[in-house]
Amino acid sequence: MTTTTQAPTTAERIVAGDQFSEIFGITQTQLQGIAALGYNLCRQGKLKEAETVFRGLTATDSKCPYGFAGLGAVALAKKPADLSGAYENLSKAAELSPNDPTIQANLGEVFLRQAKLEEASKHFKRALELDPHQSDPGANRARAIISGLSTVVAELQRIQSAA
Repeated sequence: MTTTTQAPTTAERIVAGDQFSEIFGITQTQLQGIAALGYNLCRQGKLKEAETVFRGLTATDSKCPYGFAGLGAVALAKKPADLSGAYENLSKAAELSPNDPTIQANLGEVFLRQAKLEEASKHFKRALELDPHQSDPGANRARAIISGLSTVVAELQRIQSAA
């Protein structure tokens, strides 16, 4: 008697914990394309739509950092910013992609907005180290933030010296 093994059904694969991206054959390039759509929506100020895209991305592949990074960026862009949501999502993105300078820069911004300067400095420094050619937009934003803070500190020192 011969037995044939049937391939697991989609439902069985979902229950087993397979990623939707694996089940449905969604490639990394396609995941990046979905993330690009979310980032474009975020830049246009369409935060609800961007959040929906990024939530869908995290549901599709919870091992893909783009969705978590995007949710963190959306949380930072909200008025007022959702710093706890930004931290939670960016921390998850950093676990999945520790060498992404934009993720590190965004984490630095979260800590800066919370006045946790030591932690902010650590993440900004890491963002700059990961981008030696100064080509990553997130790391370049970190450079601009650091430059602006340095100018403020210098001006405060000048005012204090003049008083």
